[in-house]
Amino acid sequence: MNVLLLYPEFPDTFWSFKYALKFIRKKAAFPPLGLLTVAAMLPPEWEKRLVDVNVRKLADRDIAWADVVFVSAMIAQRSSAEGLIARCRAAGKKIVAGGPLFTSEHSQFPEVDHFVLNEAELTLPPFLRDLAAGAAKPLYATTEFPDVRTAPVPLWHLADLRRYASMSVQYSRGCPFDCEFCDVTAKFGHVPRTKSPAQVIAELDALCAHGWTGQVFFVDDNFIGNKRTLRTELLPRLIEWQKAHGHRLTFYTEASINLADDDVLLRQLVEAGFDTVFIGIETPDAASLVECNKRQNQQRDLVADVKRIQRAGLQVQGGFIVGFDNDNPTIFRRQLEFIQKSGIVTAMVGLLNALPDTKLHARLKKEGRLVGRSSGDNVDGTTNFVPRMNVDELRAGYRRLMQNIYAPRPYYRRVRTFLREFKQPKFSLTMDPGLWMAFARSTVRLGVFGRERIEYWRLLAWTCVRRPASFQVAVTLAIYGHHFRRCCAGLAP
Repeated sequence: MNVLLLYPEFPDTFWSFKYALKFIRKKAAFPPLGLLTVAAMLPPEWEKRLVDVNVRKLADRDIAWADVVFVSAMIAQRSSAEGLIARCRAAGKKIVAGGPLFTSEHSQFPEVDHFVLNEAELTLPPFLRDLAAGAAKPLYATTEFPDVRTAPVPLWHLADLRRYASMSVQYSRGCPFDCEFCDVTAKFGHVPRTKSPAQVIAELDALCAHGWTGQVFFVDDNFIGNKRTLRTELLPRLIEWQKAHGHRLTFYTEASINLADDDVLLRQLVEAGFDTVFIGIETPDAASLVECNKRQNQQRDLVADVKRIQRAGLQVQGGFIVGFDNDNPTIFRRQLEFIQKSGIVTAMVGLLNALPDTKLHARLKKEGRLVGRSSGDNVDGTTNFVPRMNVDELRAGYRRLMQNIYAPRPYYRRVRTFLREFKQPKFSLTMDPGLWMAFARSTVRLGVFGRERIEYWRLLAWTCVRRPASFQVAVTLAIYGHHFRRCCAGLAP
């Protein structure tokens, strides 16, 4: 059987890094890890072809070649997924769909023949057995959570790794917390399930065998959800592996703010090669943190926590939300002040949305406040429920906040605030030829033609004098700022 693994296109979102990727001649930030893992679970005698439309177009010959099409997508890819499914259906192909979008909205896709939902370790095998017997059902779902130690190494050879800026691996699924707006626990549970260190090392070895040197994103929703296992099992092995391989990879991941409480864990992460961590800060408003049950962020000095992590050698990327029921018009100024003071350069601020399967969605549905589906785009300025704050005031305040955060002067000032705290790891990667070319392009695009050119050259001069070891970081963040400003441009009235 010929199986076409199809990954829809992302819109120009905050995390697409579309405008930044042009500086390094890459097409997409990450490969489709879920599809590549599913590919490894399919019968070995099947012929497999991956088409990620973020890096190349789907050709008619790809569809003609396929006996069956497997589609996976996130909510932000909904529009592209609809178009691709319609195209494959028109060609008479059997379509199998799974992943977050279809797990939440499978009833909205009548053209799909079979849905294989939730975690594939449990739902894919019975589908494959039924398919072989000619008796495949329309829907395969489960409320159970599999042992992730059964997950195979992704089939990296199916992807053109040269087209991507970073690779992805997964260590754990699940999160011990219970934030009202988050769908992670609904999909993966409250008890973090972890792979063995040998599995993770095997995935890294496979990436290296395919020639990868560079960044690797641990896609876990909360990498430190099981601190004991992480501290005693995985990180020691990663440290040994990095030493044996000359620190050829750098890692980044997502974690909760209580990472700041553990100096030993912070040191281990940096020694293992981590240099960046995304943390859901959400809001400086104490009442809103209580409202959304973000208990891990309550009764803390969040700015001090962020700076403690930065001083350990980790850049903190932050997620922020406006539009909680407890928010009032002062929240926009307070969010801006927090972001500037903390030195969180990559600050993703979005309007609150009610995702399917969340407690927030259930509450707002009961209150009769839902008005549609979430777009899945973190920074498009839309929301899918009636907020307590006047909606026009909320959207106008959000636009002003985003434009202020990424305006050249406050943005570059924030980069310097971060670099003053950041402790550059001793074994950071040197700038390869591709990064030198990105620097050269930035001097033209940002330093000559960009409206931020004064701030750009001021940052590079300051970095050369004050933080020369962080020059690569400064250039990268300058390029990121260009992307963020382009993304925010559509928010203007």
